[in-house]
Amino acid sequence: MMRYRGYEARVQPDPRAGILHGEVVGIRDVITFQAESADQIEQAFHDSVDYYLGFCRRRGEHPETPGQ
Repeated sequence: MMRYRGYEARVQPDPRAGILHGEVVGIRDVITFQAESADQIEQAFHDSVDYYLGFCRRRGEHPETPGQ
């Protein structure tokens, strides 16, 4: 389990596509990310959370947080 800014994500390999695929858990909104290597997956997770937070801010909405 990875953690960033209060969000947690689960990562699983996708052998057919040859990538790692992750998804933020504990919220209804869908935040996913992917990377070609373990070295890249944490940054992809951070980038996806940051994008989600920026998207919510631009729309004037409060982002969903775990436990909400």
